[in-house]
Parts: sequence; structure tokens; C-alpha cells
Amino acid sequence: MSRYRLQPTPAQEQALAEHCGHARFVWNLAVQQHAHWRPGRTPAPGYNEQSRQLTEARAEFAWLRAGSQTVQQQALRDFAQAMANFFAGTHRRPTWRKAGRHEGFRIVAVKPGDVRRVSRHVGEVRIPKVGWVRLRWSRAVAAGAKSYRVTRDRAGRWHVAFAAIPPPIAAPGTGQTVGLDRGVKVSAALSTGEMLNAPPVREAEQARLRRLQRKLARAKGGSKRRGKVKAAIATLKARQADRRKDWVEKTSTDPARRFEVIAVEDLTIKNMTRSAKGSVERPGTCVRAKAGLNRGILANCWGGLVQRLEHKAPGRVVKINPRHTSQRCSACGIVDAKARESRARFCCRSCGYACNADVNAARNIKHAAGHAVSAREGPRDSGPVHREPQPVLLSV
Repeated sequence: MSRYRLQPTPAQEQALAEHCGHARFVWNLAVQQHAHWRPGRTPAPGYNEQSRQLTEARAEFAWLRAGSQTVQQQALRDFAQAMANFFAGTHRRPTWRKAGRHEGFRIVAVKPGDVRRVSRHVGEVRIPKVGWVRLRWSRAVAAGAKSYRVTRDRAGRWHVAFAAIPPPIAAPGTGQTVGLDRGVKVSAALSTGEMLNAPPVREAEQARLRRLQRKLARAKGGSKRRGKVKAAIATLKARQADRRKDWVEKTSTDPARRFEVIAVEDLTIKNMTRSAKGSVERPGTCVRAKAGLNRGILANCWGGLVQRLEHKAPGRVVKINPRHTSQRCSACGIVDAKARESRARFCCRSCGYACNADVNAARNIKHAAGHAVSAREGPRDSGPVHREPQPVLLSV
């Protein structure tokens, strides 16, 4: 999806907020209806029945009738699709939407004339009962976009995202393979020796965030001061998230253009970033250290980087088993847990090969990707060699 920054006027911003409130109200009503369903009871109402009930509610309540019927009905369609995905086992059960956190609505049946360019950097999009709303024209809107979604983040910024799949990046045709290792100190290390780092949180921003969090703890719940502090925190975190997204886009585009096959480790990031605090009966250990590791993994955009690579280079991203990638020597294939002298240095005790630990892991990932591809046509690789490292004889 291609997303653009909206620039509504104060009156248009109020109308957009009303659309978000109506969509959230209809969605939460649908969630409440399905929450009462239990095995043995009558079936919960589907989209057709809920649409009929919405028509009756609009006829009875003037404030709901003043809103856009398109926005409200589309919220019911989205809920029906969410329930279908839940029963199919691909998504979680739909939950409540909260004001200020899940603000947005979707418009379908978009016509080509509903989006137009005004000047070099300014465009407009037509929104029901709002009119033409200006947007930042950073790139051309895809011609095949049939729907769009308007959202408002916690920092108060409005965006519009058009549902159009951009064309993938064409393969270079060189037949080259690259291994990519993700880490905490080095965000992404390539088998070519390149090491890329996501933009860190600046010290001034960390200090400001700590001050704002202390103010938030002292502020009274529901007060205007608390709302201003929350908005300031959201703006600060949104700026950090924007930098990380920009880094992911640029970092994922370069390998997709340069290499035929991109090999990455098959990591389950959701499980890797799970909290270690445990329960009251069985409390966890090293909770603070694990929390710091989780923040490091999320700040380095492990999941977002691979996801964008799969979008830009479909069919060219190979996921391999991460076992022994950081302990195996990329030169001789010996697996030795003691070969990694530190977090950044790898030195094989058998052949004497030494290099950056992350680059060595990236080269192992590249080799494993080559074995995985050849295994489709021939015998599978026997795996790493496990034996005691032999001393290196140096000539005097």
C-alpha cells in the first residue's frame, strides 16, 4: 500500500474525526454482538443482518444519520472479513477499538477522478461528506487503486493509504546470492562485508522522553496537561518510527536490485521478543536483561526488513535454518562455540580464519542458501562438521 500525508483544514479534520468515531462505534457494536455468542445459542448476526440493523439505527438516531453511510457500512464489511479470517485460523479474533489509538476508516469503489494532482508536491483526494482534502504528493498514485484507508496516528497526523500493490523490483540477472544476518549491535550484516545500522535513538530524545514520562506519571488522569504530555510523547516516538521505516525502505531496496537471491535466517521474532517475567507462581529470571534484548530486536527492525524484502523481491528471498550460523567457520565449516571471542570478533581455532562475527554468520547463511537450492535437485547437505578443532601450525 502507498501511504501519503494528508493536510486537512481544521473543519475537515473535525469531519474526519467524526468519520473515525462512527466507524469505531459501529465496529465495537459488532464486536459486542459476537461477544455474547456461545455454543448452543442462536448464531451471531452476519453482515446482512447487521447492515439492516444499521439502517434502522440511522433512521432513529440523527447523529448517526449525519455521518457517512459508506463509512459505517464499510466498517461492518471489515468486521465480517476479520471474523472470516479468525475462523480460517489466519488472524486473531477482532477486538475493541479505542478512541485515540485505533482511528481510521476505509472507502471503497474509488474512481479515477477521486484523486488528482494540483501542483508538483500537492494532490487532493475526495472523501465522502468532507470534500477534497489535500495530500503531500510524494509519488504518483497507482492507477489500479480501488480503495483507500484514512488513519490518524497518536501524534495527530492524518494519512491516506491506497490499496494498490506496487510492482516488484526486477531481478538483476547476475545469479549472485547474498547472505543477510540480523543482529542487535549491527542491524544487518551482508556476506559482502557491508554492515548496516538502523538509526539509533538520539541521546537528546532519550532524555526528553524520560522527562515526559515523569511528567506523565505526575499528571492527573483525564486532565488537559496529561493529554498534552501524551501527545508530546507520541510525536517523539512517531519521529523515531519514521526514521526506522525510511531506513527499512532504503535498506531493502538496495539488495533487491543488486542480488538475484537474498538469504536470511528463518526467525520467529514474535517468540524471540516474548516477555520473560513469567507469572506469580513461576516468576522469570533475568527479566530486565531480556526486556533490553527485546527492545534491541524491535529497534533494529528485524521483521520489517525481511517483510519488505519479500514484497520487493518475491520468490527471491530464501529462509534457512539459523542453527550454528554464528558458531560455524565460513572458511572451513568447523562448528566451535568458543571460536567467537567476543560479540564482534570470530576467530576459528582450527584454520585461523578471523573476521567480524556478523559477517561470518552472513557468509554461513549464504552457503546454507546455496545448499538449500542445490538440495532441490540433488542430495541434501549433510550439515556442519562437528569435531575438535585442530591447532594451527604457523611457519617461523
